[in-house]
Amino acid sequence: MKFMTDPRYTKLAKLLVNYSCALKKGERILLDMIDVPDEFTVEMIRAVRAAGATPFVETRHTRVGREQLLGMTEAQAADVRDLELFRMKKMAAYVAVRGSANATENADVPGALMQMYSKIIRPVLDYRVNKTRWCVLRWPTPSMAQAAAMSTEAFENLYFDVCTMDYAKMAKAMIPLEKLMRKTDKVHIKGPGTDLTFSIKGIGAKKCEGTRNIPDGEVFSCPNLKSANGVIQFNTPTLYSGTKFENVKLELKDGKIAHASANNTKRLNEILDTDAGARYIGEFSLGFNPHIQNPMCDILFDEKIAGSLHFTPGQAYEDCGNRNKSAVHWDMVLIQRPEWGGGEVWFDGKLIRKDGKFLPKDLRGLNPENLK
Repeated sequence: MKFMTDPRYTKLAKLLVNYSCALKKGERILLDMIDVPDEFTVEMIRAVRAAGATPFVETRHTRVGREQLLGMTEAQAADVRDLELFRMKKMAAYVAVRGSANATENADVPGALMQMYSKIIRPVLDYRVNKTRWCVLRWPTPSMAQAAAMSTEAFENLYFDVCTMDYAKMAKAMIPLEKLMRKTDKVHIKGPGTDLTFSIKGIGAKKCEGTRNIPDGEVFSCPNLKSANGVIQFNTPTLYSGTKFENVKLELKDGKIAHASANNTKRLNEILDTDAGARYIGEFSLGFNPHIQNPMCDILFDEKIAGSLHFTPGQAYEDCGNRNKSAVHWDMVLIQRPEWGGGEVWFDGKLIRKDGKFLPKDLRGLNPENLK
């Protein structure tokens, strides 16, 4: 009996398979489906087969995963790593769709246990990021709607609007920003509680156009490892390893986070002490998705907020990275639109963005009124 599914499921599945992963005939893809309705998983399988490719499906549940983590040993984590890495090396592409009724399901998993598992499993993530065509997205749930202060129906409508928008149009508008960031040396970020400088000289830049994350809408680079100096005060709540943090403030000296505070300063610093690389920065990015205006404590959405930037303690990407290594990669978001306190981004002494709006003529195509 054929599933009767929401036509939006079909549209999203086709976008992920044909646009995001550009799946080709004869290729293998791993579909990592976490707390996702079977109807959508079926649509993904059908879209993969229609492309002439072969789907491999992993179905997971967050409550089951939590129980596994609570009893995880180093020996078991190593076995998981070896098995997952063996499978990942067979794949040309990877899509993860992650839903959860409770975004803080892992909040009571001991921090030391999470750190151990993150370190051991890291090679799987590194291989997937660097060696496959991949895309990661959330699945809309009532808990996400609640975090966004929206009704379930309104949030679902927002979700499918933003996840199936015209990413090809956005990709074209990103080109001037990517070119500018590639030739930029000095970056200066200003705003309430924020006065931070660093260099991205020689690092490069990469536009994110719906081929790695859905939703998408950012251009990222990375500070040179020891170049960041000053302070940055984030105004967006952030979840990491099941713990919610607010009012995160980082003070940096010669690239290293010398002081960090938040509503849970102790846990914040525990995470930043995971390894030597966790106190250095692995990414700097400007976000501009016109459909995403406010935080919902989900980083795949929050890092793309219109008029935002994110600054990332921990692991750097191989593309446009500074070779920093860490089990941590923690995107922290600062919104600079006027209603969030405003702020400025300067490149080599030129004001590029003020209060969330790009000022140079060739960058104005990234402002919300021109992308919707």
